[in-house]
Amino acid sequence: MSIEKEKHVIEKMIVIYCHGKHRTKDDLCSECQRLKHYAFKRLDLCPFGDNKPSCRKCPIHCYTPEMKEKIRQVMKYSGPRMIFHAPVEWLKHRIEEILDRITED
Repeated sequence: MSIEKEKHVIEKMIVIYCHGKHRTKDDLCSECQRLKHYAFKRLDLCPFGDNKPSCRKCPIHCYTPEMKEKIRQVMKYSGPRMIFHAPVEWLKHRIEEILDRITED
């Protein structure tokens, strides 16, 4: 997945999380805005570029432990809800996960 697509997906997930957990309406709260900025910066600095593996499979763990835990919480909350908020992105992500597992074996 390209860096720009990764940014699009992570932004969507953070928005779902912030609206659901922090009850924001239009904008992100300051905490979620910082997390989004941090994630985008990490993606911009990724040495793999558009050949970036999923974070789970990446040999370089570029998030600090605190931010890694925050993004894990966002993904745990938003992942199952993506099907309702962004069904096309959700389906593409699921297909990519399946293909990754097939090529792993």
